[in-house]
Amino acid sequence: MDASTWLIVIIVVFVAAFLFIAIVWGIRAHRNKIAAGREELVGRTASVVVALEPKGLVLVDGERWTAIIDNGRAEPEEEVTISKVEGLKLIVTRKNT
Repeated sequence: MDASTWLIVIIVVFVAAFLFIAIVWGIRAHRNKIAAGREELVGRTASVVVALEPKGLVLVDGERWTAIIDNGRAEPEEEVTISKVEGLKLIVTRKNT
């Protein structure tokens, strides 16, 4: 075998390895659960940043959201549970402590 044949063999091996790794990563990505979207927010815990009386701000995973408490009032640093998402507003309830 001459040098050009070895070069072709090496290139084919590298391309095959790249395709194999890309396919494996693609399959893993499709198996992962979606971690974004309104469905994922319902039931999660948020921390109150600006008092909810009934409207204020809460912090969920480092993001500030406008929130409306369904009943009563919640003070800053209190934890609330997200019960519903309406557009860009969260409807929350006081967390039972």
